[in-house]
Amino acid sequence: MRSDRTRRAALALGLALALAGPAAAEPGKTADPIKIAVIGGGNIGGTIGPLWARAGHAVTFASRHPEALKPLAESVGARTGTPEEAVAASDVVFLAVPYRAYPDLARSIGPALKGKVVLDAGNATKARDGELYDAVQAEGIGATSAKFFPGARLVRAFNAANYRVFAKNAAGREGGRMAIPIAGDDPAALKVAEGLVRDAGFEPVVVGGLADASKFAMGSPGFGHDLTAPDLRTKLGLAR
Repeated sequence: MRSDRTRRAALALGLALALAGPAAAEPGKTADPIKIAVIGGGNIGGTIGPLWARAGHAVTFASRHPEALKPLAESVGARTGTPEEAVAASDVVFLAVPYRAYPDLARSIGPALKGKVVLDAGNATKARDGELYDAVQAEGIGATSAKFFPGARLVRAFNAANYRVFAKNAAGREGGRMAIPIAGDDPAALKVAEGLVRDAGFEPVVVGGLADASKFAMGSPGFGHDLTAPDLRTKLGLAR
C-alpha cells in the first residue's frame, strides 16, 4: 500500500494536470497537501471534510457564518472562512449545501470556480427545492449543476448515500471499502476526485460523464447503496 505522502503526491500531480495541463507536472517533486474548500459544514460537509483534514489536506470550512464552523474546524486542525475566502484560497471545492443554495452560490462564487475542480454533492428534493427539482428531473442533476457553475471542472461525488452511511464506513469495513460513484466530463478532474475519495476512506467508481450522474442521483435505482466497488459496478451495469 502506498504511503500517505506518496498518495498525496499522486493527488497533487493529478491536480496539476487538471488545472494547467501536462506541462505543469513535476514528477518526483514532493507535493504539498491539496487545498480544499468545503462549502457547508452540515451533515455532508461536516462528515467528509474532516476525513480529508485527517488525511493531511489543507481544509477550509466555509459558510455565510464561518464563526459557527470554528468548533468543527478546530477539532481537525482546519480553517474557516466565507465561501469567497475559501474558494480563493483553495484548488478544489466541495459543494455540500442544500440545492436551493445553488443559485446564490452561482452569483457569489460561480466566476471564481472557473477552472477549479469542484466536487458536487448536492441533491434536489421536491419539497425543499421546488422549481430546481423540476429542472433536475427534466435536464439531469449533472447538467443542472453545470449550468450554475459554467467553466468549473465539475464531478458529482458523495451524493449517493446518507451522511450516516459515510460516517459508518469511512474507517473501513469488512469485505472491502464502500464504493462511491462519481461522474464528470473532465478526465483529469475525475482523477483528482478518485484520489480524494480514496483519501476519505472509500473506493471510487467512475460511472461516466455528467450525463450519467442521473444513474446514482437521489430517487434513482443507483442511489442509497452500501456496496463494495465490484458490487456497485454490477448494480449499475458497469464493466468491471
